[in-house]
Amino acid sequence: MVADLSDLARSQRLVVKVGSSLLVEHGEARADWLKSLAQDLAQLRAKGTKVIVVSSGAIALGAARLGFEKGGRGSLSDAQASASVGQIALAGLWSQALGDVGLTAAQILLSLDDLEDRARYLNASATLGRLLDAGAVPVVNENDSVATEEIRFGDNDRLAARVAQAAGADAVLLLSDVDGLFTADPAAPDSELVGRIEGITPEVLAMASAASSSGLGSGGMVSKLQAAQIAERAGIALAIINGTHEAPIARALDTGVGTVFVPQRSDGARKAWLGGRLAPQGTLRVDAGCAQALQGGASLLAAGIVGISGAFRRGDLVSIVTVSGRKIAQGLAEYDSSECQAIIGKREGDQAAILGYAPRAAVIHRDHMVML
Repeated sequence: MVADLSDLARSQRLVVKVGSSLLVEHGEARADWLKSLAQDLAQLRAKGTKVIVVSSGAIALGAARLGFEKGGRGSLSDAQASASVGQIALAGLWSQALGDVGLTAAQILLSLDDLEDRARYLNASATLGRLLDAGAVPVVNENDSVATEEIRFGDNDRLAARVAQAAGADAVLLLSDVDGLFTADPAAPDSELVGRIEGITPEVLAMASAASSSGLGSGGMVSKLQAAQIAERAGIALAIINGTHEAPIARALDTGVGTVFVPQRSDGARKAWLGGRLAPQGTLRVDAGCAQALQGGASLLAAGIVGISGAFRRGDLVSIVTVSGRKIAQGLAEYDSSECQAIIGKREGDQAAILGYAPRAAVIHRDHMVML
């Protein structure tokens, strides 16, 4: 179990996420820094840790080559074109840097649907496992050349957590431009670094700042906490360290400076996948009594639903929220949205006449639902 930074070096499988602002400066790769990071990864591999890299930087690299303003993020088409050019450059950088320390790089581009769809998720899992067993270092990035606002992760922090699930990793290491999670804005004089988090609570979420100081990336501390939530449901630890220094991993392991999120639960493989999914097709609003029953392990029944939004089909992922809008669970619907709308608030005995057939056991069965 990973409980502090020193444990990362004993992980069997580790996902390391690298952001754009660390890898790219003024449109060019930070070559010396990347070389030092590759040496860090080689040292981990020499000690028996299989490493996966989730790397940003394609859009920033491509935008510089194409001469696009705003780092390639002025429009969706600019971002897609920048990614198309930059992904070749990014793959070359990692291939060279890892090759120089005796490691073989493998490129994997993932879209949101690749990890939302169960069959494609299992295929990605098998590919990652085979590459790791063969001694390669998978370098993963979102396929931004075809991603749209509606079908994308939006940040590589959450992608890293999802990749860790698929790869069966012990831990995720996010390289940031700050030392870790602070109690307030890191620039505030009374702000303190939090070294260890035992479960993410509303108080922990309140510490996050959405700011990304470089302007290159799409993440921030909010996205890192969202990644930690995904990881902890699968029993995966997540750490944040300062990646701006050379040899950042070795430095963090030596100094112990960073934040480690210790998982408080370990869902089974399928429920962990379900809890990590990011694109619900609709929302079911439930009353207080129903919310309490769900917390106790019950299935979601139509009688406890007070509202529906979105258009979804049977088998689609839907969110479950309280009357105040707080998201408490998500799961796979047993009915489409129009059928749900017809039976909400109805007891089982009244549903058959409305539906024209015997009702199913639940709107969302507890076996196909995960609490958040």
